[in-house]
Amino acid sequence: MPGRLSIVATPIGCLEDITLRALRVLREADQILAEDTRHTRTLCTKHGIETPLRSFHAHSSDDKVSAVVKALVDGAHYALVSDAGTPVVSDPGAYLVSCAAAEGVAVEAIPGPSAVLAALCVAGVPVRRFTFEGFLARGGKARRQALERIGQSPAATVLFESPHRVHATLRELQSYVGPERRVAICRELTKLHEETLRGTLVEAQSALADPPKGEITVVIEGKRGDTPPEDVDLEALIEQWHREGLTTKAMAKRLQQDFGWKRNAAYQAVLDALPSED
Repeated sequence: MPGRLSIVATPIGCLEDITLRALRVLREADQILAEDTRHTRTLCTKHGIETPLRSFHAHSSDDKVSAVVKALVDGAHYALVSDAGTPVVSDPGAYLVSCAAAEGVAVEAIPGPSAVLAALCVAGVPVRRFTFEGFLARGGKARRQALERIGQSPAATVLFESPHRVHATLRELQSYVGPERRVAICRELTKLHEETLRGTLVEAQSALADPPKGEITVVIEGKRGDTPPEDVDLEALIEQWHREGLTTKAMAKRLQQDFGWKRNAAYQAVLDALPSED
């Protein structure tokens, strides 16, 4: 019988941020495929895991991928980890997953830490819908198209950036989304010096050190609109808020904050949905 490939999420900073299931799987696996074995060894030592480590990263050769897949087909159980967070998401592994699955190997996700979700949780902007851009292209048409896409998207956008390039990227973003678009700049998530800077693009960038230290995740507010999300029963929501005693102004503000509506559109939507006072 074919073996199993476990895609294991590991901490993005604090080594305590790992699930009980992830620890069990890392102990049970025949080998741990690690982006950087030195980095993963620190995690294993912390939690008393003695499973052999094997280097596997974005530049691993086709021969190495084939050897791993053959071992899996022959019944091995491997756990794939990246240096931090959930593998395959902006990290190595997608090709291995595809090859293993094509050969009938069971591929399972062991969910856990993710810089993307951690940043969305603390951003303070509407995130019902979001797009993950990862690292933007360094330049050229691909970068320009990505920036244009971010500027026009009604969904929040999450991107990663190097501390040495983040200020240049934030300045460039202003040309495409405007200086008043709200952002959250999340630095060193879950680590000792964790910091989240919120405000307009100009405000957040002004508060960010130059150059900053550590890993950076940026959440950019989506373009404000004047229509409700398709999965929201607006009348029922406003009726509930009305029963709870929220004022018209408070309800309009909630629509702006939760769904990214323009101010006038949010206020008019509340007026249209409220019961008549006849």
